[in-house]
Amino acid sequence: MQLFFAPMSAPVPLLLAGATGFLDCGCRPKLAPSLAEAASLLALLAAISSAIGLILLGAGDSPVVGLRGVGLCTRVDAVSASMLVLVTFVGWIVVRYARTYLDGEARQGAFTGWLCLTLASVVLLVTAGNLFQLVIAWIATSLFLHRLLLFYPQRIAAQRAARKKFITARLGDAALLGAAFLLVAAYGTFDIGAILAAARSGSGGGLAIAAAGLLGIAAVLKSAQFPVHGWLTEVMETPTPVSALLHAGVVNAGGFLLIRFAEVMLLAPGMLAALVVIGGFSALFGSLVMLTQPAVKTSLAWSTVAQMGFMILECGLALFPLALLHIVAHSLYKAHSFLASGGAVERVAAIRRPGPVAIPKAGAVARAFLSALAIYVFVGACFGFEHKSPQEIALGAILIFGVAYMLAQGLADAAPRALTQRTVAYAVATSFGYFALQWSAISITANVLPVPPHPGPLEWALIALTVASFGLVAVLQAMFPLWAYHPAAVGLRVHLSNGFYANAIFDRLIGGWSVRNPS
Repeated sequence: MQLFFAPMSAPVPLLLAGATGFLDCGCRPKLAPSLAEAASLLALLAAISSAIGLILLGAGDSPVVGLRGVGLCTRVDAVSASMLVLVTFVGWIVVRYARTYLDGEARQGAFTGWLCLTLASVVLLVTAGNLFQLVIAWIATSLFLHRLLLFYPQRIAAQRAARKKFITARLGDAALLGAAFLLVAAYGTFDIGAILAAARSGSGGGLAIAAAGLLGIAAVLKSAQFPVHGWLTEVMETPTPVSALLHAGVVNAGGFLLIRFAEVMLLAPGMLAALVVIGGFSALFGSLVMLTQPAVKTSLAWSTVAQMGFMILECGLALFPLALLHIVAHSLYKAHSFLASGGAVERVAAIRRPGPVAIPKAGAVARAFLSALAIYVFVGACFGFEHKSPQEIALGAILIFGVAYMLAQGLADAAPRALTQRTVAYAVATSFGYFALQWSAISITANVLPVPPHPGPLEWALIALTVASFGLVAVLQAMFPLWAYHPAAVGLRVHLSNGFYANAIFDRLIGGWSVRNPS
């Protein structure tokens, strides 16, 4: 029972701090920011305690607080412990940052309250051991976040982003509710652990397959995948702490949902194939549009679309441990990027004469890809290719395309020798780091998440298509400076910078609906 006390207690200080923020009816309370920071730190300590308890005592579930198996229940395993430590750590950093960022704001207390309630809901979500708790926390997270998105309600762009987020969130809520009902009908229980154990044995039938389809839809909507990605790229009108919390935390809920119900998702190979297509296209689409954005935060937002797409792709390939690793790495990176974006802009602006740009030609690009392939083979052999699934090997190949893009800059004819040496060192270190982290993630979740099944003809075709697509885009990106000023390239850049106008279509569809309607 001691194992479950820490994660169950983590949301309590956050909820209390959130309530404190509203005590003075909108005026700025003096103690609310300090209490929120202390509460987020206590939640982090509780999360660390739960991780230590997991190591010492093993995984398990707490008793259900409710009636007839429906209520609140904490599930402690490698997935929930990792997510709990991640969420509380990022939450603590964001709350600390917000305390200074919003100092002097008349509505700082209300902002602090909604921020703490959002964090508490995410904590309840990632530790849920019961379908009831998971669904309630999922919906509550979205509703509280909606309040944060409208912290400056007079801003038209904020209203538009919140409106689109509200629509996609409600559709995702409906999909998750439908999936929960189907899972209860298929397995006769609200207990997530029992559902996963039954799904692991292959039971559930058509109801479980349909539930997996709805889980996939809910995840795609939550993670802002194409073509419902527009709201995520328009939330820059909110305070920076909200952007950091959203891009580093809340948007990962879709991937967490797929990872949590990995055994159920394996029952629906058709849905997994759809996730590969949707996630792969969103990743490529977002990464290309990101390169054309003039504003730092907008570029980071498109980067999140791409990263979420890659995470969905990993889940579609049944690489659930690597998707969990992706969530952790992306959350830490994106939280730092948003919170440090202002300082980064100032540092770049202070550089009066930037250094020469080394543009790689076709020969340098070819050498870069061959060098990256050699690094991949060498490092992969050190870690043992024979122990890896085809899906893992394909994912490593996609990573190497990114390494090749980096090497192309260092191997350009005009590149200084120091740049070439540094780039090669970074490429080797990146490859070793990736394989080491991959091995760690698989080892930690070995008894929690399923291994990817052997691919069939459909899976092999999707793997080949994915690797070929990412390889082609990597080559085009590496060689883009050579034809960047061609008239066709200029026109393409304009269309890319506007996301091929997919978001404009969404705007037109909801143009007459007022943001004041949702509460």
